[in-house]
Amino acid sequence: MRLKSFSLILPCLFGVMFSQIANAQSGENTYKQVCAACHGTGVLNAPKFGDKAKWAPLIAEGQATLTAHAYFGVRGMPPKGGNPNLSIEGFSDAVVYIVNNSGGNWKTPDAKMTAAINKELEVRKAGTKKP
Repeated sequence: MRLKSFSLILPCLFGVMFSQIANAQSGENTYKQVCAACHGTGVLNAPKFGDKAKWAPLIAEGQATLTAHAYFGVRGMPPKGGNPNLSIEGFSDAVVYIVNNSGGNWKTPDAKMTAAINKELEVRKAGTKKP
């Protein structure tokens, strides 16, 4: 019976490990395809990838706030990093990748964090509406 239980658990463990690796890779790929153009070179004073001093105050804003504000567009950064087809999930994975390589230690957003990001995004959108 133990062997049967183990054979059921093992694929689940591999699935979890693979999904975490896939998320990290998708964050890296999104960074390379979308974000690196500015964050690799510092265009318009964008904090450069790996610059812990520049990223520290942004990381201190928290994952939901930083992700939502960046997705919406902030300072010189266009919404969605300039890619109108980028989903919040793909964008979030890229932010985690950048932050984790720039002094932070964030996790890929789970359902609770994604909800917090979306809530902050709605607050940001509401704050820009003109009466």
